[in-house]
Amino acid sequence: MPEIFFITTAIDYTNSAPHIGHAYEKVLADVIARYHRLKGEKVFFLTGVDQHGQKVQQSAAKAGVAPAKFVSGITQKFVDLWKKLDVKYDEWAETTGEGHKRVVQGILQRLFEEGQIYKDKQAGHYSVRQEQFLTDKERGPDGQFGPEWGQVEFREEENYYFKLSQHKHWLLSYIDNRKDAVIPDFRQTELRNAVERLSGDLCISRPKSRLDWGIELPFDRDFVTYVWFDALTNYISFAGYDPKIDKYEGQPQEFRDRWPALQIIGKDILVPAHGIYWLIMLHAIGFPDEAMPQLLVHGWWNLGGAKMSKSAGNIIDPFVLVEKYGAEALRYYLMSDIVTGKDADFSEERLVARYNADLANSLGNLLNRTLNMIQQYRNGVLRLSLHDEESTEWLRAFISVIVEMNYPNLYAGYDASTALELVLGRIAEADLSDELQQRNIADQKLEDYRVLGIVPKCNFLVEHVTPWKLAKDPTQAARLNALLYHLAESLRIIAILVSPVLPRAAHGIFDQLKWKMELSGKETRFSLKDAEWGGLPDGHVVGKPVPLFPRIEIA
Repeated sequence: MPEIFFITTAIDYTNSAPHIGHAYEKVLADVIARYHRLKGEKVFFLTGVDQHGQKVQQSAAKAGVAPAKFVSGITQKFVDLWKKLDVKYDEWAETTGEGHKRVVQGILQRLFEEGQIYKDKQAGHYSVRQEQFLTDKERGPDGQFGPEWGQVEFREEENYYFKLSQHKHWLLSYIDNRKDAVIPDFRQTELRNAVERLSGDLCISRPKSRLDWGIELPFDRDFVTYVWFDALTNYISFAGYDPKIDKYEGQPQEFRDRWPALQIIGKDILVPAHGIYWLIMLHAIGFPDEAMPQLLVHGWWNLGGAKMSKSAGNIIDPFVLVEKYGAEALRYYLMSDIVTGKDADFSEERLVARYNADLANSLGNLLNRTLNMIQQYRNGVLRLSLHDEESTEWLRAFISVIVEMNYPNLYAGYDASTALELVLGRIAEADLSDELQQRNIADQKLEDYRVLGIVPKCNFLVEHVTPWKLAKDPTQAARLNALLYHLAESLRIIAILVSPVLPRAAHGIFDQLKWKMELSGKETRFSLKDAEWGGLPDGHVVGKPVPLFPRIEIA
């Protein structure tokens, strides 16, 4: 087992600026990485940009600048966006880097010497997107080549080829023997069906006469390697892989402490890029089955049911959304309004509605009213109380189950959306623990209380217990103390649980609670081990409320 949780995203092509799909993938990876750091694990999060290729060369020519200068400008846009969105990566991959180039050329030289790369002249139908000659096996039932192949044209050209097809039976066996090679499972079925149809080898080069913006083949200076052995290799070249060592077991300790990775990719680059080409490439250079990465495949954000594309003119600019609503609002929407692995329709109206309902009106209101009441009724000082009642006992039991079971289980399945629901929404009755399901609530007014998430549970509790009435009755002091403590302590735990998705808000809650102030602004301020009940001590002094989520008003 690796010593470090290693997570990667697809590297983004630098022929144009980032769009909302790029933002979703990177925020998803960032949330998963933050969760693993929250558990106390070491994390290595790799993302970056793919700077070579024909489209880049064409875009640069159209802009009237050299490719290197063109990609530098586009690369900076990606860097700027991840900074704005609080995407905290550990290593940044740029495929023009010299270290990456050495690894790519080292791998190509090895495979060439082993006879797995050969030169050939081929004529036939060619997939421009996938850089592969196609055969009739790739045709669909209608006799046409499917959309996954993109533009298909007839071509005759001399190039270098990687013996992809000779690894077909290995890949089928690997997929059959590892049930979680691809998540979600229906994508694994999709991959296996594609592998069954696999035939022919993979074109991996372009003659310099028509493309010189790439990494030169080490065994033929008239060609550059094209796409696959350049772009895909970044996942290991920036993690410490040494191409001069052919045995995986002999790789540097730094690399083996990280690998294998969880690799987050879009559904459009599972087949054939990552599910076929990448896995076979790793197998060909000596990676054993147990060292194969796991592929987490996410869906698309569509617009009105249609895929976003530059040609359709419906691209959503994440820079505009961050400027308009803030990073936290966009992060929350991207994680809460889509199920990992499936598609969703992007709606700016829903972004605003969810922010106002879940964050401004619910969590923000809870923080504000709790601190106001502690200041007004207890001069900002928390007091422990022996008083207990059904509603507060239920709250503690519920939070305990969430922290110990539901929350970790959901993140183990990369389900950030449902994990947020536990805190800010509702939980299905069937998802309650056996203990909570068997626990009856005597007070019928509290029946709906069972399935509310932590934040709505706390807000419900305020309305049910009516602290403003308790404050007028000295005999109810213990009950009021208990309620205020339960609200403040719940907020402390809520901040920990939402910190992977809403890091700034989590710091804001801790700041206003005046908790762990010495770590203000640092991610180490939050630990899942600290989400046990009872962290705030008797006599703790809280701060005064400051609006955490100002409502978004649409004119």
